[in-house]
Amino acid sequence: MVRKSIKYGERTIEYSVLYSDRKTLTIIVNPDGSVLVRAPKRVSEKKIEERVQKKSKWIVKHLDFFKKFKPLIPQRQYISGETHLYLGRRYRLKTNIHSEEKVVATRGCLVVHAKNKDPERIKNIVDKWYREKALEHFSKSLNNCFEKFEKMGFSKPSLKIRKMKTRWGSYSTKGNVTLNLELIKKPKECIDYVVMHELCHMKQKNHGDGFYDLLFKVFPEWRGVKEMLEKPE
Repeated sequence: MVRKSIKYGERTIEYSVLYSDRKTLTIIVNPDGSVLVRAPKRVSEKKIEERVQKKSKWIVKHLDFFKKFKPLIPQRQYISGETHLYLGRRYRLKTNIHSEEKVVATRGCLVVHAKNKDPERIKNIVDKWYREKALEHFSKSLNNCFEKFEKMGFSKPSLKIRKMKTRWGSYSTKGNVTLNLELIKKPKECIDYVVMHELCHMKQKNHGDGFYDLLFKVFPEWRGVKEMLEKPE
């Protein structure tokens, strides 16, 4: 599955491409707001992008239609009682006045110690904690996953973490694996899947048959984990 995006006026249309043994190219707009392009294996990415661009008006019309029925996700207020995700589990936020500012995940709660309960302060503390945990878990995953590629003679890439709007991860030819900070909210299996996916790009630059053959070899259960990763919160 390949993730792409195009611009349509002021809007960005994000879509996934699924290659298979078929003769025609089909665009599907799902009720959850996702756009899927089913394409023959030999169709170029440029050809697919041109088709999506041509159907942009139709896609936006259907996205807007489904949006009417989609419940709005409440904006995080960073107050006691609301829930936050961490490694695939929901934690209830609790705030305590304390001179030492930190976050403790315990018994289904994210306990935030802060000098005051100002939501902006709480948010900054939680964001910092997420980033620290992301570095810890992403680094561990990269170390474990890379063992299979080290045997193939590759050099271990460096890890970068940042917020990304449309991708869970990326690999650059400079030797960097970049992971989306939001991935820390997903189960550990999902982190391993994204890391394995990006490491496969060290050998297979594109999402062709060779790429998926390699992914199956190093991470046989990837299809089920991918579905878990893409499941709405």
